[in-house]
Amino acid sequence: MHWPVKNLAPMRYEGHYGDRLVRCFLDRPASLDQVFREAVAAAADADALVWDGGRCSYAELDARVDCIAANLARRGIRPGDRVALLLGNCPEFVQGLLAASRLGAIAVPVTIRERGEGLRYILDNCGARALLLEADLAERLPPADALPELEFRFVVGGWAAGAEPFDALLEPAEPLPAADVAEEDTAVILYTSGTTGHPKGAMLTHLSIIHSLIHFEQCLGLRQGERSILAVPASHVTGLVAIILAMVRVAGCTILMRQFDARAFNRLAETERMTYGLLVPAMYNLCLMRADFREHDLSHWRIGAFGGAPMPEATIRRLGEVLPNLVLVNAYGATETTSPTTVMPAGAIAGYGDTVGRVVPCGDVRIMDADGREVAPGEPGEIWISGPMVVKGYWNRPDATRENFIGGYWRSGDIGSIDKEGYVRVFDRLKDMINRGGYKVFSAEVENVLSYHPAVAECAVVARPDPVLGEKVQAFVTLKEGSAATEQEIRDYCAQRLADYQVPDFVAFLEESLPRNPNGKVVKRDLRELATRLAEESPPR
Repeated sequence: MHWPVKNLAPMRYEGHYGDRLVRCFLDRPASLDQVFREAVAAAADADALVWDGGRCSYAELDARVDCIAANLARRGIRPGDRVALLLGNCPEFVQGLLAASRLGAIAVPVTIRERGEGLRYILDNCGARALLLEADLAERLPPADALPELEFRFVVGGWAAGAEPFDALLEPAEPLPAADVAEEDTAVILYTSGTTGHPKGAMLTHLSIIHSLIHFEQCLGLRQGERSILAVPASHVTGLVAIILAMVRVAGCTILMRQFDARAFNRLAETERMTYGLLVPAMYNLCLMRADFREHDLSHWRIGAFGGAPMPEATIRRLGEVLPNLVLVNAYGATETTSPTTVMPAGAIAGYGDTVGRVVPCGDVRIMDADGREVAPGEPGEIWISGPMVVKGYWNRPDATRENFIGGYWRSGDIGSIDKEGYVRVFDRLKDMINRGGYKVFSAEVENVLSYHPAVAECAVVARPDPVLGEKVQAFVTLKEGSAATEQEIRDYCAQRLADYQVPDFVAFLEESLPRNPNGKVVKRDLRELATRLAEESPPR
């Protein structure tokens, strides 16, 4: 099914990563650094970055990137070396990222929520030789002898033992020539969340990143000079690719927000004339509940993208009422697909709001059963994904690469379907699907119904162990401020809208927000553990 965009860039099939045959854009930059250099040439005086208390143009950013790359090279950092970034949403993150690319090194963004053994494992597994970090995070680092390959540390915003100030990298230096990198070389390593065992380092190549940037540009209709607020973590594939690097691709501006706050976001969107925003659904909900869009001039905001979790239909409807000129666009992807795999065509959400859109132009999605056979259109199965945007594997983990990549396809672990029109639906994670006495319950379907309840602020549904049926349906709910509801009222509401086996058997009300990871996704592992404890403490029913 072809992507519905006029004048789509020419494509052809190419062989990559040894045994993959993928559809690629014919005309494309050769490296991430070339993408940045083209932006500098196109809009040298335009805003590249804006942050609390400052802003810089593309020419100024280019000069800083030159200095950082050259000073890293002076210290012996070479192409292929890993440069870790333990930085939040700050200008030094973007500067370090682009400097590593200019040098031909590999950037390794690390979430600032990482600590202890997890942080040690990531820095050791990737073999980082240099680390850029914020001063107040220095105490989280393991002792120097625990990371013998980590030779250089550069601290931002303060002092740390054994580290040079970040400003040392800004000393005048002769610019480096363009690094000799190949498209298939790793540009960035992003570590997955590691819900079981150690996280895996997905290898994002220049090829995969550039194809994702072109997909965002073409499928979202991004124009030169777009302005986007980075309110999600820079260290996540969404912040890194969908915002920071997508803005570089169109010589646009990234407006850095250290920590998301609904009221501050709305003010910043008005002041900086944001044109393109990408948030997780929970952030849109917070903007609707805690801040009034109507109080701000958001007339420049054209594209409202979302991903990371299903957007409740109730939220889509409310956003349409408050911001009628905003085009809502769903996108589905993962770290392993360099995001995105699917994008909602502009204007299609009204008729296909229960989908995540259509497969991007260079992508290929197959829905497979447990025996590795493709299922019929509309039938559910595991989503397998191929294309030039899919990563080449996991760093230093050939076992995990073999397990998760088959014939050039990445096995997503998501259950979904594709209809005859090419629209993809994502029902659940394989591990999150509830088997209630042989009936399959997709948590997203139940959550979507719950989200419409007038008292519900947010909700999540997981399996609860049951000695008879194996699993029952457990809903966790937080209520809107000033609202009230009982377990039976919630169950009755669902019973009017769902099949009997889908209705939550149990409803637990949480006083605090649902547990979420740094990327805004609900941590269902924690909720499953809570559901298990509740089952152990309560008599079966």
